Amino acid sequence: MQLSYRLLSGVLFLASVIGMTFALYLEHVQGLAPCPLCVFQRVGLIALGLVSLIAFVHNPKSNVVKRIYALFGSIGILWSVGVAARHVWLQNLPPDQVPSCGPGLDYLVDALPMKAVLQQVLSGSGECAVIDWTFLGQSLPVWSLLFFSVLAIISLWQLLRNYPFVASTTFGKVKKK
Repeated sequence: MQLSYRLLSGVLFLASVIGMTFALYLEHVQGLAPCPLCVFQRVGLIALGLVSLIAFVHNPKSNVVKRIYALFGSIGILWSVGVAARHVWLQNLPPDQVPSCGPGLDYLVDALPMKAVLQQVLSGSGECAVIDWTFLGQSLPVWSLLFFSVLAIISLWQLLRNYPFVASTTFGKVKKK
């Protein structure tokens, strides 16, 4: 049985909604303020969700368009995978090697050009190394990395899998007189 492109696009969209819902629950109900790396992880998840929603609604017939949607979704979620991996790495540094805490993300965005903000945030800070939530002995960035990796595998599979050939119906039609 071959899973349809539309079904998997819907699954990726729903997974993105569930992931963002959980992140917002932790922020607004549990009171966990997201560090800058957490915010950047959300950006990739939202990108995957938006692209997957568009792909689900559009349901393209063209295999090229399917792959374009899958490429953009993969880029978004691979961003999240990379940022989450960096976050896990920062949390596992010895205490003397953890970067010092810098200014908040709001200040950085207001005061610096976007390139400098990206460099500053991705270098990490002390607040990103704090482990303030665990489940089954693993921190939130570890669980995020696992979740994003599963979504990345599905998204990359959407990009690389074989689709049945669909003959074009717009070319080759004969006009009747």
